[in-house]
Amino acid sequence: MSINTTCPYCGVGCGVIAQVDAANNIVSIAGDPAHPANFGRLCSKGSALGQTLGSEGRLLYPRINGQRASMNAALDHVAAGFQRVVDEHGPDAVALYVSGQLLTEDYYVANKLMKGFIGTANIDTNSRLCMSSAVSGHKRAFGEDLVPVCYEDLELADLIVLVGSNTAWCHPVLYQRIAQAKQQRPGVQIVVIDPRRTMTCEIADLHLPVRGGSDVWLFNGLLAYLHQQGHTAHDFVTDHTEGLDEALQAALASAGDLEGVAAACGIHADRLLEFYRLFASRARVVTAFSMGVNQSTAGTDKVNSIINCHLLTGRIGQPGAGPFSITGQPNAMGGREVGGLATMLAAHMDIEDARHRELVQRFWRSPRMVVKPGLKAVELFDAIHDGKVKAVWIMATNPVVSLPDADKVKAALRRCELVVVSDCFENTDTNEFAHVLLPAAGWGEKDGTVTNSERRISRQRAFQPLSGEARPDWWLICEVARRLGFDNGFNYDNAHEIFLDHAALSKLNSGERAFDIGGLAKLTSAEYDALEPVQWPVPARGHAGTPRLLQSGRFYRRESKARFVPTAPRAPVNALQEEFPWVLNTGRIRDQWHTMTRTGRAPTLASHLPEPYIDMHAQDALLSAVSEGQLARVETQWGALVARVKTSGEMPRGMVFVPIHWNGANASDARVGALVNPVVDPVSGEPEFKHTPARVTPFTVNWHGFVLARTPLPNLDTTWWTAIRGEHFMRYEIAGRGRPPSADWAHELLHASSSDADWIEYSDPASGVFRGVLLIEERIAGCVFISPRTDLPSRAWLSSLFAKRRVSDKDRVSLLNGGTAAAADDPGPMVCSCFGVGRNTLCKAIARERLATPQDVGRKLKAGTNCGSCLPEIRQLLAQ
Repeated sequence: MSINTTCPYCGVGCGVIAQVDAANNIVSIAGDPAHPANFGRLCSKGSALGQTLGSEGRLLYPRINGQRASMNAALDHVAAGFQRVVDEHGPDAVALYVSGQLLTEDYYVANKLMKGFIGTANIDTNSRLCMSSAVSGHKRAFGEDLVPVCYEDLELADLIVLVGSNTAWCHPVLYQRIAQAKQQRPGVQIVVIDPRRTMTCEIADLHLPVRGGSDVWLFNGLLAYLHQQGHTAHDFVTDHTEGLDEALQAALASAGDLEGVAAACGIHADRLLEFYRLFASRARVVTAFSMGVNQSTAGTDKVNSIINCHLLTGRIGQPGAGPFSITGQPNAMGGREVGGLATMLAAHMDIEDARHRELVQRFWRSPRMVVKPGLKAVELFDAIHDGKVKAVWIMATNPVVSLPDADKVKAALRRCELVVVSDCFENTDTNEFAHVLLPAAGWGEKDGTVTNSERRISRQRAFQPLSGEARPDWWLICEVARRLGFDNGFNYDNAHEIFLDHAALSKLNSGERAFDIGGLAKLTSAEYDALEPVQWPVPARGHAGTPRLLQSGRFYRRESKARFVPTAPRAPVNALQEEFPWVLNTGRIRDQWHTMTRTGRAPTLASHLPEPYIDMHAQDALLSAVSEGQLARVETQWGALVARVKTSGEMPRGMVFVPIHWNGANASDARVGALVNPVVDPVSGEPEFKHTPARVTPFTVNWHGFVLARTPLPNLDTTWWTAIRGEHFMRYEIAGRGRPPSADWAHELLHASSSDADWIEYSDPASGVFRGVLLIEERIAGCVFISPRTDLPSRAWLSSLFAKRRVSDKDRVSLLNGGTAAAADDPGPMVCSCFGVGRNTLCKAIARERLATPQDVGRKLKAGTNCGSCLPEIRQLLAQ
């Protein structure tokens, strides 16, 4: 059986084909060559989706206070708790915190319940953390939250400006489309604006390593330059915009001098001028921006400073031109359509507009309607902490890891009278604080729609039965709504019926808003099941969709004109000080997603970057008395973590980077959210994840080690540890103070006492070196390696031994001598996850075969020929 569905990771929205072999319980995953978002491409995460399926680690049954309960009892408990709080404290004392992982149909009924029936706008989403600044910027400029461009525009553009986006790692399929466009048209210019020299820079013609937080200076300077050099599109500006004089006045006052702008941005004036000239001389320009722009106390102003430049030059609404917000999550856009943010109503209508409220209430036939915006994510959890919100339902997200000042989030949930969590997975940091756990359907079991970054609605289809007692999120919400007495508003039998409601509501503001999918409001069940990917607006039945918006120059504000928004540059709120001299920046890595609850299940994804790390400039590391490969502590006013130091060469002076993915289930002390300042953008409410003052100090240990074991081990009682899943084993990195673990400890840890076990070891107590290996029926079952130094045997080499059915005599010798005899067989750290090709293997082949291009490497080793996520690293190795 072959099912077409969509990937559950980033906002690219790739089409996926799931080939199901039910007889052998095997699901094969491939890219959908017909899907217009990816044309068959998948990144490493999407390619490994099949490894994340299965019931292991799933939340399969409801629980009340830790005890298994029936679904009816759990839903009754939730409804009774919410009703009690509303009766005693009013509707604003309850809240939902939802997720861009939800399908549009889930989002729709959650929003409907809160804003139209319970009567509070206290429903916000983790999308607040990644794209709400873009939403606010769009609304200020265009009158509506809309993305005017499409992916094809990246391939039509003559200049692509990537701002605050490590596209190569965070949106790999878009990166591959850009790289292919440049290969086909070498004249295409690519500018990357990012303080870090990330993998995305491998295809850049110009990299501007601007000072963190200086984007408004940069784009105000561009606006001033374009105006001064005569690049204003006068007819477009006159006919279709307003507010230029005020925006220009702000830009000229703060950034009218090229040298001054260069100094504010921390870059050379000649490189700044090169960028400005490139932008001025190319008619087709796409400026694509992501978290480096949005996640800032000035995020909304950054977005508007970018949009201003496109409005001035009329480079918007035309093929190959426009500002492009690249969304972080698979259905962040769908959530925006249904009013999933606390500041929005469904169908892009406004809470503050009485006429819009009346339209929605009449359509929903709801008993009460909100009259004011609700609490945004950070202030919502502050309100829980302060006892103002007394019941919260968290859906498909892990705020104890992902929110800033995450330890305060822990404290808030401890204080909350009723915490409900619906999730697919059992052991998350947030689940630990739940009074009620509800098992939710996972990817492969869910049925509905998602909308990607280019407004393309796609079907996510189920191809597996529900696990245990798991149910779709929309079903759980509707069942609670019915128990609250709202039967008439929530008597849906399936996702199709909810989608028709959503589409019909969008028609009510047809002509007044761009968002209109009324043409899909009468789909039959069969037509909904067969729905092909389509971009909104879809105003009439049979309409083919709308690739790009604003082509007529009509906007969705008064007099149909766009607005230039004056933007005054300001430094990040978090001032550096002697005690905290470095800037902490956070973000994603290539092969992991959010808090790893899904990607952490895929062995191939763990091998690329298997540990949390602290990346910093080598000179800053020296000043902090830390060094490559050693453990260090990063500390801010809000929290601290411990991870291993990297000096990759990507980092500018003064900045420290830590990935966001590690959590309490897979590391002893690596939740970077706990360190992040909870200050937010005053307009969007989006937190400042890119600029928190920090210090780095050595984390002294006496010994280092690792354990590989075929079966998971209980939490290791060591000073520091991390855990990841390998192909045939679990891998634990450990370190500690005091005396190193003994042979007895290793025996007990790996259960080496069974009669069929063969234990080999090397021990040198004087030097602190210990190696122990457990063999069962001549097959490796587990191993422990301890040393006072960090240069332990290669985990990649040991991984290959776990794949063998029999360990040879040569292998035994290598195990005892720490792998030196097997150095020639060590593939090195993983580069290509799809085909398991390590760095050493690549370097040897490049040197031996004189490989000169990524294509040569692909023909020889297959590396880089599947998802392409590793191509930037392969290019680096070729250059070296």
